[in-house]
Amino acid sequence: MSKKKKTVAIIQARMGSSRLPGKMMMDIEGRPLIAHVVERAKRIPSLDSVWLATTISERDEPLAQYAKTLGIEIYRGSEDDVLDRYYEAAKLAKADIVMRITGDCPLLDPEVSDLVMKGYLNGDVDYVTNTKPPTFPDGLDTEVFSFEVLARVCKEAELVSEREHVTPYIWKNPKLFTIRNILQDIDLSGERWTIDTKEDFEFVSQVLRSLGTDKSDMMSIYRLLLRNPELRKINKIYKRDEGYAKSLKEDKKYEDNQKN
Repeated sequence: MSKKKKTVAIIQARMGSSRLPGKMMMDIEGRPLIAHVVERAKRIPSLDSVWLATTISERDEPLAQYAKTLGIEIYRGSEDDVLDRYYEAAKLAKADIVMRITGDCPLLDPEVSDLVMKGYLNGDVDYVTNTKPPTFPDGLDTEVFSFEVLARVCKEAELVSEREHVTPYIWKNPKLFTIRNILQDIDLSGERWTIDTKEDFEFVSQVLRSLGTDKSDMMSIYRLLLRNPELRKINKIYKRDEGYAKSLKEDKKYEDNQKN
């Protein structure tokens, strides 16, 4: 009888956000942003444990100390090489299967993330996501892969975007990895429920103020927005994956330096 594989969610988070510094500890309805993310991650049925992967930077000390009060484990590593931070955290956690969650998603839906994990557990694949292409709102992004895949990616990925955003090396190489994407019938990919800017923060704050933290699953939020379409206007100017687009510019610099 084979041993049950250990499933671990690793939440990446740091205080040094370029567009909204210190956002992880900003108060949303009486609790820091990171608390909302952790609490939702802990409600994902298929997980054995939840870890926070932050940096060794002194400015992340308050985040690390607060995370301890949430009853999760913490790994502190590289500030810029997020891929290495994930690998080292997963190794320390003795994870067999890793779920990647980002700390700027306080409206994460445990049922949606569990769907992605089940897609991995029920299929013979290397990587499962709900973002390639997305049909879920920006802010419910979930990725699942094995520790072996993570170790390989950490060894082989070179570009800035691949090190900073952890998984591009996987989904850019479908000949190297078997990939599955989870879709839903209704396309909500245009919805922005993540926090990168002060407008995003205001949007999420108003959603949680209206629904409460216990009733804000994906469809409850969607119904709220149908009743109150003006809420979407708060942060509609921002596009999905702007951070990754910025990293691609750094890739160009890296490639130019390699040629010189």
